[in-house]
Amino acid sequence: MAAKKKSHSKSSSKAKPRKGFAGETFSYVKSLVIAFLLVLPIKHFVIEGYRVPTGSMENTILIGDFLLANKFIYGSEIPLLGIHVPGIRDPRQGDIVIFKFPRDPSVNYVKRCIAGPGQVVEVKNKIVYVDGRIYNDSSFAIHGDKSIIPRSSPRGLRDNYGPVTVPQGQYFMMGDNRDFSYDSRFWGYVPRENILGKALFLYLSWGEDPKAPDVSISRPLSLFKSVVYNFLHFYKRMRWERLGRWIS
Repeated sequence: MAAKKKSHSKSSSKAKPRKGFAGETFSYVKSLVIAFLLVLPIKHFVIEGYRVPTGSMENTILIGDFLLANKFIYGSEIPLLGIHVPGIRDPRQGDIVIFKFPRDPSVNYVKRCIAGPGQVVEVKNKIVYVDGRIYNDSSFAIHGDKSIIPRSSPRGLRDNYGPVTVPQGQYFMMGDNRDFSYDSRFWGYVPRENILGKALFLYLSWGEDPKAPDVSISRPLSLFKSVVYNFLHFYKRMRWERLGRWIS
């Protein structure tokens, strides 16, 4: 009888050693760092999200709208260095622009560009003129107050302004909600270096709810109540018809 050969099965590849706690932690941190390094340039140079807290751009943009802005088109600022990367073009008349508020650069504003360097702006009884011609804003501008404030009034700049010539390197901005917008009529021009990007489209729209609980630092439970309330009323508060809407 032929002797049977004993077969010994050996694994062709050795099992990889399991990572310890330190190895798993390092791998996780490394993944976060890589993701951060990939996202950061996009946020600073290409596209960034903004939330709209006021009604100065109604009905184009509503309170609670979240929008994405194209930062690449106008050029972006390199963080910490204060250096601007050249853009494709400068803001044009009609662009909806996000910019640093000239009186407080820590606050971002969103308005419509009405005029650029060298152009003449005038408002006569609510009607906007640029370079002596009526600016056609009938498709987006609204007037919630039909009364006309005379130029002699402390608030007369709202309805009767100028004429003024926009200085070089500056832009004149106005809100579409003309009678309830704090804009260039009251605080002046926007320097080119303050401009951050051009509004693109809405990616979220969160409707107001007077019954929603307020959040206060002095009341830690208020945050929990707010999260629970908004979770339960998410479908109702979301303005679904506005999602993905292009801004113009």
